[in-house]
Amino acid sequence: MAVGERHLALLLHIPPVTRPVACVVCCHGLHASKDSDKYVLLAQELTEAGLAVARFDFGGCGESSGIEEQTTIATRLDDVTAVLERLAGHPRLDPRRGLLGSSLGGYVALHLASLRADVRAVVTWNAPAELSDLASRNLHERPGIGEAFVVEYRTGRYAKAPYGIARHLVIHSDADEVVPLDHGVTLHAQAIDPHDLVVLTGGDHRLSDVALRREAVVRSVAWFVRFL
Repeated sequence: MAVGERHLALLLHIPPVTRPVACVVCCHGLHASKDSDKYVLLAQELTEAGLAVARFDFGGCGESSGIEEQTTIATRLDDVTAVLERLAGHPRLDPRRGLLGSSLGGYVALHLASLRADVRAVVTWNAPAELSDLASRNLHERPGIGEAFVVEYRTGRYAKAPYGIARHLVIHSDADEVVPLDHGVTLHAQAIDPHDLVVLTGGDHRLSDVALRREAVVRSVAWFVRFL
């Protein structure tokens, strides 16, 4: 699918039911893609639970065109908005949408949820509450971060996650070496009811432990089934 001059790779998984269903859109993090094991597992589990799943690559990532170091929060919001617009009116989907985002993808998902009424539930995995640490690092130390990202951060527009997101499930690893647990605690404090916080004991940023990754998926599926 096209977003301006960029091409975005998108995969849609639909459960084998005859009625239209709600759809969860997955937003990956920096220097990642829709084909991460956790998103493949999530798609399998959500479709088995009767929900559709859209996996896509942000511009400059995976199979999408572009250069990741030229992207910003704003361009990522444009990308996921285009995905939602592409899904609108699909005969196998009803209007209900959920967003699941990992790391920076979770941060983007929260900003989008603050803008759209059709987003009825959000789950974030190891997402930051603000971007000061990321924006202050040497650009060569963080794949996917370029000067455009830093310039955008300095405007303050997307410097912090939005307040007042309802139906937000925060899942965060207590041994996250990239985004510390206090970010997850802050996101939970900023959300409004209903909301919840799940701490994955011993988990790292990438959820490389298979058992903890599955726990994150199971908790996420239950949340979306409850609220979509």
